[in-house]
Amino acid sequence: MTIEKYYLINQHMMYMFGFYDRNAKVCTLVRQFDRVFIVDRSPMEILDDSLRCIGFNLKGAMDTSKIIIGNNMMCPVMINHIHNICVFPDKSHKHEDTIWFNPNQILRTQSLKRKTHIEFRNGLILMSDSKLFSFNHKWKSAEQLSKITIENANNPISFIIEPPRKVRKRRSKIKK
Repeated sequence: MTIEKYYLINQHMMYMFGFYDRNAKVCTLVRQFDRVFIVDRSPMEILDDSLRCIGFNLKGAMDTSKIIIGNNMMCPVMINHIHNICVFPDKSHKHEDTIWFNPNQILRTQSLKRKTHIEFRNGLILMSDSKLFSFNHKWKSAEQLSKITIENANNPISFIIEPPRKVRKRRSKIKK
């Protein structure tokens, strides 16, 4: 298995997850359609690097996802709307062992012993500790985010999104 210094998420990425190497450093195992390798960076660093190369950052992408999809704790992240690359976590992004999935690479899911049996487009099968309903909800949210983002990019219209209440309250206190 090869070790890469850097990695930018592309359409061939199926999933990735963090783990600790023998020096207690967080690294990432990346599974692409045709190969598996280790990246000497954490999953969050890979997500941020992939967004920064197109002029965005991870915090902004997560905030935008929450606005578009709703205030969901485990929102998907749109990595690149031009290439339709979106990823979603199986649990909170604060855990190093969170698995980040590319919804475009998933073919189908099934429930098996209260876990989710995930089949990818290349025939690979992975078991996730998530329950089927929970996993499918995250998968659907990622597909919705991707569809809405691409639609907004292709058919731009001008509209104003009202900021969340906590932002409005803060602004009114600043003006006084």
